[in-house]
This record gives sequence, C-alpha cells and structure tokens, in this order.
Amino acid sequence: MSKSLNRVKRALEEAGIPAEVLEMTEGTRTAEDAARAAGCALDQIAKSIIFGAEDSGDAVLFITAGGNRVDAAKASALAGEALGKADAGLIREQTGFAIGGVAPVGHLTPIRAWFDPRLLDFDVVWAAAGTPRHVFAIAPDVLLQLSGAQKADFTA
Repeated sequence: MSKSLNRVKRALEEAGIPAEVLEMTEGTRTAEDAARAAGCALDQIAKSIIFGAEDSGDAVLFITAGGNRVDAAKASALAGEALGKADAGLIREQTGFAIGGVAPVGHLTPIRAWFDPRLLDFDVVWAAAGTPRHVFAIAPDVLLQLSGAQKADFTA
C-alpha cells in the first residue's frame, strides 16, 4: 500500500471517521472520472486544487465541487497574495501527494485551505485518498472540519 494512501487512512482513523477507502480500477484522475467510478453527481466530487503562493512559496489548497472552477482572482484575494500554478515538485514536497491523487487531508505539512460551500449541498461527497485510483466518501461538514479549511466563495 502506498505511503500517501496510508497517510490518508491514518488521518481519517485518528479523527475517528469511519471512512471506507475504495480502489477504482478505471482511475479517478479527473472529477468526471471519479464521479463515473463512484456513481455520483459531478459536484459530489471534492476536488483538491493546489496553487503556489507567489510571495511565500507555500502550497495553498482549495477544496471545490467537481463541476466548479477556482477563480484565480478570488482565490488570490482569500490567500492575501498572488497565486500561480503549483508545479508537481511543490505539490509533492508540501503535501506528499502526486498530481491526480491529492487528498484534502493527510498532508505532510499544514496547509492553508478553503472549502467550496457547494459541497455542503450533499449528504456525502467523494475525495481522493492519496492516489489517482483511491477515493473515500465522507459527509461534507466532517470534511470541512477535518481539513481545517475555511468556507469561502472562490469559484468562477
């Protein structure tokens, strides 16, 4: 089992959250793929979008509904600094995850995070579990709390 997947499972277990991690044979690299594999609505996919903060160099996380796009200007305003595309090295170094498998929990280092209120419209959402092939289902209010994210409007 991958170290990334183990970190996500451990984060859920330590929080007392009974989340079953599922392996999707067809992969879940995109929100569309994940929704198809999980048999859920596109917006029930909790995408973990990472940006690079241009001043601090930190990775910044936006957890958004699968059908939504992060508005760069709104995201930068929330972060208090300009945000740009995060490269694979920054993502791996600061979160411990590879692109396509970034989970909203279980990061190597604490991360500033914001949460799309659209996800709260559902009883259950699905999120990456640390690999491009693993997902877990969770109540969105529990995910909001566990991720340490702040609820905010940052979508286009």
